[in-house]
Amino acid sequence: MRTKVWRQRVVPVAPSGWPAHVHPVIQRVYAARGVCTPDGVEHRLARMLPPAMLGGMDRAVGLLMRAILDGRRIVIAGDYDCDGATGTAVAERGLRLLGARHVGHVVPNRFVHGYGLSEALVASLDPAPDLIVTVDNGVASVAGVAAARARGIQVLITDHHLPGDVLPEADAIVNPNLAGDGFPSKSLAGVGVMFYLLLGLRAAMREAGHFAAGEPDLASLLDLVALGTVADLVPLDFNNRVLVEAGLKRMRAGKACAGIAALVEASGRSLATVGATDLAFAVGPRLNAAGRLEDMSLGVACLLTDDDGMARRYAEQLSAINQERRDMQAGMVEEAETMAAQAAHIDAVGVALFDAGWHPGVVGLVASKLKEKLHRPVVAFAPAGDDSDELRGSARSIPGFHIRDALAAVDAKHPGMILRFGGHAMAAGLSLRAGDFDRFATAFDATARALIDDERLQALVQTDGELDYGDHTLDLARQLRHAGPWGQGFPPPVFEGRFECVSWKPMGSRHLRLQLRHGQAGAPLDAVMFNAFDGSPPPSRLRAAYELSVNDWQGRETLRLLLVHMEPVA
Repeated sequence: MRTKVWRQRVVPVAPSGWPAHVHPVIQRVYAARGVCTPDGVEHRLARMLPPAMLGGMDRAVGLLMRAILDGRRIVIAGDYDCDGATGTAVAERGLRLLGARHVGHVVPNRFVHGYGLSEALVASLDPAPDLIVTVDNGVASVAGVAAARARGIQVLITDHHLPGDVLPEADAIVNPNLAGDGFPSKSLAGVGVMFYLLLGLRAAMREAGHFAAGEPDLASLLDLVALGTVADLVPLDFNNRVLVEAGLKRMRAGKACAGIAALVEASGRSLATVGATDLAFAVGPRLNAAGRLEDMSLGVACLLTDDDGMARRYAEQLSAINQERRDMQAGMVEEAETMAAQAAHIDAVGVALFDAGWHPGVVGLVASKLKEKLHRPVVAFAPAGDDSDELRGSARSIPGFHIRDALAAVDAKHPGMILRFGGHAMAAGLSLRAGDFDRFATAFDATARALIDDERLQALVQTDGELDYGDHTLDLARQLRHAGPWGQGFPPPVFEGRFECVSWKPMGSRHLRLQLRHGQAGAPLDAVMFNAFDGSPPPSRLRAAYELSVNDWQGRETLRLLLVHMEPVA
């Protein structure tokens, strides 16, 4: 139970204009996230940013409309994470709704084709399609696009990743993060970009008079959009919250596609009460596991089938792969923690680790777990697994340190050392030769030292302040559950308090169940803390950060405090 710096979120402006049924605590929580009036949480689809604002839309729409009307063969080139899988399903389902007769998909196998629209992936397309549409990738695929164009294939890129210095020579590119693009929300996930393109295409086809028999309902794709957006951990700005809330409402209304319904069921959640947290920590990982350990084609198939029985079988397979991933990850994290504790460069600000026995599909999760423990940016490497001397690395960062820009800085100072890299502010991927690992570790640490001040290296517990004992109610917990959607950039409410531990017991082998007394008031409160039991008893008096949650075990709802951090107090 490591001591952290506690910081309460600031409420910059007093909430105003809220109806009486919105609890004052929820008003305070919203205000601490910059939402001080009710219109900031009116997540109606009518308030989405217009598709016409997205750069490259006209050219991309024209390309797709010609392909559909001419009956050309379209292949969707996806990615092997949850955003890519949901984006691929949205693209294929949406284009079929809009009249495409010859549309299919291909998903790269990370161990065979590498990332994105690679030359190897293009070479595997037989017969060659007329048009490739990328989803959640492509903006860095200079060589892959050139290979496609050399075969006479047109390429339409839809992506959200930050571009490099050179753009591929595609026929059209839609990416809100291109230089000069005026789209206000830079946080669209790959699946969100694809959904926007379909909305633009539908509008153009409507204007051209192609829907005499009725207009396709693209809202049927919003459950997929919500899942991909939440799972990719993009910031939930207002526009993304609109998309996610609309998708969650479809799920709760029983309108989810067969694959998502089966994945929710397989994860032990209920569609009737599903929230963004369930998508992030239960459903998304089941899809991601397929891309990490095997082939994301299984995940895409699950999202494309309309057969409930087939969807359940796919979901069972994905759950089994996810369990394998979790077992593998646990062993790798334990090894990485030991390595970090023993390594000479443990004092590094930027930590780089490598093990020849690690799996390249799971190093991102290892980097993420270590980043949380060390509160340092971490890059974890594994052998590429293709009989070369390459290592594949996955990087995770802390707030205030843009990891992709940091890799660009390393690349500029050491040309040729990093073979490939790309990503976002908080996560990135890269490749380098095994012989360059030590040189990279030194360079990465030097870059981190130059850019991160000591204050940012302090692990924080950010809270929404204390609750009165009387606010610990099941009704408020229910309201908080659906007051979001909560996620990256719009974090779920976390409260703090000082408690007396009245009783405790282990729950399983690693978890704790506690009864906590809040000051001198009332009956003890039920609480749990996951992955916190190391054989020692919890403090008799403690300071805790917690979420006010609903425990719906066996269909009976009760109030429960979900502890995210605790430490002893005098």
